[in-house]
Amino acid sequence: MGGKSRERSISLKSGRACFNTIKKLGYKTYKFDPIIKIEKNIRKINPDVIFNCLHGKYGEDGKIQKVLEKLRIPYTHSGIKASQNAMDKIKSKEIFSNNNIKTPKHKIIKKIFDLDKKISKDKFILKPINEGSSLGVEIFDKISQLNYKKIKNLLKRYKILMQEPFIEGKEIQTAVIGNKAIGSVEIIPKRKFYDYKAKYSSSANTLHVIPPNLSKKTHDKIKKIALKAHKVLKCKGVTRSDFRVMENGSIFILETNTQPGMTKLSLVPEIAMKYGLNFKKLVDWMIKDAGIKR
Repeated sequence: MGGKSRERSISLKSGRACFNTIKKLGYKTYKFDPIIKIEKNIRKINPDVIFNCLHGKYGEDGKIQKVLEKLRIPYTHSGIKASQNAMDKIKSKEIFSNNNIKTPKHKIIKKIFDLDKKISKDKFILKPINEGSSLGVEIFDKISQLNYKKIKNLLKRYKILMQEPFIEGKEIQTAVIGNKAIGSVEIIPKRKFYDYKAKYSSSANTLHVIPPNLSKKTHDKIKKIALKAHKVLKCKGVTRSDFRVMENGSIFILETNTQPGMTKLSLVPEIAMKYGLNFKKLVDWMIKDAGIKR
């Protein structure tokens, strides 16, 4: 838990929630914050299983997974390649497209003049290609009325951005546990979009609707796509896929998260609870699942 990414504070919250639950389950449990001498300190603890509550860079992009594979210690969530591919928005889009999973068109932006009017005449999104929790995501209303200073600052920080059209419609997030898409939540933010604050601050008053306001046919289709995304990325354990559903029924996958949050405001535990799997059972399932070969 913790780590070096910009999502450190959320990771600590996830870690504390899981640590307390794992102790209640009767396991001998240690907290570990991988900042320095990571391999040496893990060897000192010599765990049977590592419950990975890291979020963001180094935690869910395949890097810590490489360390744990080297140490031959079982760990929760997806393996090296799946973690790398899901975190890399360019690579994951390529995998989705190659497997007939509809995802918004995109363009790689390395300088302001790369912005493409063909992506969207009006509202569009700029996002980093390898961040989580909506960090660095900005929505622009018109390509003819750009905030150049904001874009320059984004490029300075991230070097490479992705431009996508803004898909109008319902925001749906679907949980996959093992080999089953168990259900979804509809997100209705009070803010401009489901940004970092909307995700993690109770004062943002984001509405979570379970089950989502969709027809059974549409919801079943989304669950089928979420499970397919989980499989084509070769994920393991728990994932959460993010979707936009237009009024005409078109479904677009935005991304798949290989290490969803495990805080009291997190979506996967909330979805799981609604469908009969409480937090304690979910955490225990994840520990046992960690022993399965990747």
